Amino acid sequence: MTYQGVLTKMKTEFSQPIQYYLVFETDFIHINQLLEKTIRIQFVKHQCLNCGLDKPIFRQGFCKSCFFDIPQAADWIMRPELSTAHLGKEDRDLAYEKQVQLQPHVVYLANSSNVKVGVTRKSQIPTRWIDQGAHEAIEIVEVPNRYLAGITEVALKDHVADKTNWRTMLKNDIADEDLVSWREKLKQYIPDEAKDYFIASNSETNIQFPVLQYPTKPKSLNLDKTPNFEGKLVGVKGQYLIFEDNTVFNIRGSEGYVVAISLV
Repeated sequence: MTYQGVLTKMKTEFSQPIQYYLVFETDFIHINQLLEKTIRIQFVKHQCLNCGLDKPIFRQGFCKSCFFDIPQAADWIMRPELSTAHLGKEDRDLAYEKQVQLQPHVVYLANSSNVKVGVTRKSQIPTRWIDQGAHEAIEIVEVPNRYLAGITEVALKDHVADKTNWRTMLKNDIADEDLVSWREKLKQYIPDEAKDYFIASNSETNIQFPVLQYPTKPKSLNLDKTPNFEGKLVGVKGQYLIFEDNTVFNIRGSEGYVVAISLV
C-alpha cells in the first residue's frame, strides 16, 4: 500500500505516549503503527501550501512569492512582539491578523534540549510543546493578545534560552528541570504590562514520546538531496521521524513536499 500527499505537520493526540498522524487530502497514516517497520519515502514534487503550484518551497511550506505576500508568513508569526492588530494597524491583512493576534496567548517554559521560553496561542497547548519535542512544560503567563505575549518573551529571553537544539532534543540527552522553580525565578522579569497575567499556581505537564531507539548522531534527511529513502522507523519525537540508521526526517521542515510513503 502506497500513500501519497503533500506533507504538513503531523497531527497529534495527547496520550502516553503521544499518538501521531500524517494527514493527506484523501487518507491518513497512524505513524505509531509503523514503528519497527521499514518504510520508503519518495519525493514526487513540490506543492506550495498557499497557491498549490509546483514551485520550489522557500520557507514554512510556501513558495517564495507567497511567503513574502500572505499574512500566514508575516514577521509577527516568528516575532510576536511585532504584532499590531491590538492597535488596529494592518501588516498584510488586518482581518486575519485580528483573528489570530487578538485571542488568548500563553508564554511558557519548555524543556526539550534545555529550558526555553516560548509563545503560543492558548488553543495550541499542549500541541506546541509536543511539536517542539518537550518532555516537560509549564505556562507562565496567559495574556489576551499576541503582542503582550511577545514583549514578555523578549524580556524573559535575556535570562533563559529561546531556541531548541534539535540534535540534543532527538538524542534525548536532557536533564529534568524543576519548571515551577524556573517560573518563580523569572517572575521578576515579566514586563509591567503583563505582570497581572502571571500564573501563580499550576504544575508541569509531562510528555512521553513513542521512541524505541534514540539516535546517537542524528543526520537529517533532505528530500532535495535524497529524493528516495528507505529505513526502519524506531521513533517519533517533536515533528521528527527517527530511523534505525540515525537518519531523522523533519516533517514540519518539509511541508509543501509531495511524497509517496509505502511499507517495504
